[in-house]
Order: sequence, then structure tokens, then C-alpha cells
Amino acid sequence: MANELRGKKVAILIAPKGTEQVEFTRPKQAMENAGAQVDIIGVEKGQVRAYNHDVELGDTFTVDKSFDDVSARDYDAVVVPGGTVGADKLRGNKAAVRFVRGFFEQGKPVGAICHGPWILVEADVVDGRQVTSYPSLQTDIRNAGGKWVDREVVVDQGLVTSRKPDDLDAFCAKIVEEFAEGVHEGQSVRI
Repeated sequence: MANELRGKKVAILIAPKGTEQVEFTRPKQAMENAGAQVDIIGVEKGQVRAYNHDVELGDTFTVDKSFDDVSARDYDAVVVPGGTVGADKLRGNKAAVRFVRGFFEQGKPVGAICHGPWILVEADVVDGRQVTSYPSLQTDIRNAGGKWVDREVVVDQGLVTSRKPDDLDAFCAKIVEEFAEGVHEGQSVRI
């Protein structure tokens, strides 16, 4: 995984409070190891604290750009980490939802893990897709028209989803693979 993503620019999201640290750091490191330029995108620029297991304070990270400063056109792919609180905050932010939806409108690859698929439901992009997530999201995904499956990693036309931190090895390998492939035919959603 040395150069598969060389020349690719990838966004990784972080919530103002509550992003699960390992679901943020491991994919970020995998993409950087594969040669991608990775920007941290959040609600506003500045310092953001990640969390471990939703309740324990984690490390602090610097947000490179806010959702107001970027567009899906600026990136080749996006990763949405989980964390119950963080994922809920992101799906409640209109600019974050609009940003993620833009990747689907342009057919660009997307990775989401654990509670991260909540923003996909909010962006109205799971209809007709096979998706996995943390099990408590399965009803939300089904109600949004998606087909929820209980597997370590699921790929559906450039959308890569996984259930939990235990799935990170498979998730990281698949996002690198899918992001290297680039735009996927048939992935875009109706506007």
C-alpha cells in the first residue's frame, strides 16, 4: 500500500465532539501510507478532541478546513468515522450533510464506519444500496431504503462501509482499493 493513492486528495471528517479516535486515526494513516493527501474537515477550523468508546477523552486534532470552506469537487474521496456522539453531530449539520451528498452526486468513493452511515441516511443516499454499520443503525438504514447486512466490510459501487473498530483492517484495505479506482459508474444519486 505504498503509492496506490498518490496524487489523490481525500477528506476525513471529524465532529466537534465525539468522533471515535481509532476510526479516525487508522483510516487516515492507511490513506497517508498509500500516498494520499488527507485533509481533516470539520464544523470549524481549530482544535477538536476525539474520544475513545464515546466517553473517554482522546487526542486533539487540528481541523484543516471547515465544511463552509470546501466542496466535494475539491476531493477525490471522503471518509466518515463513527462515534455515537460525533456521528449524530455530523448528521445534524446541514453543511456536513451537503458535503457528503456531493460525493455521491459526483460518483466519488465514500467510506463510512460504525455510526458514520447516519450521515448517509441524512443525505438520502442509501436507497437501493447494500450497507453495513453498527447494528443499532440497521433500522435507520432500512427505513431509508438501504439493505443492511451484517458483514465486516461491504462495498456497493464505491461506497465502503464497516460495522465497528474490530473491522478496521478490512475497512482500511477496502477504502484504499476503492479510492484508488476513483469514480464509479452508477454510484451517483439522483439530484
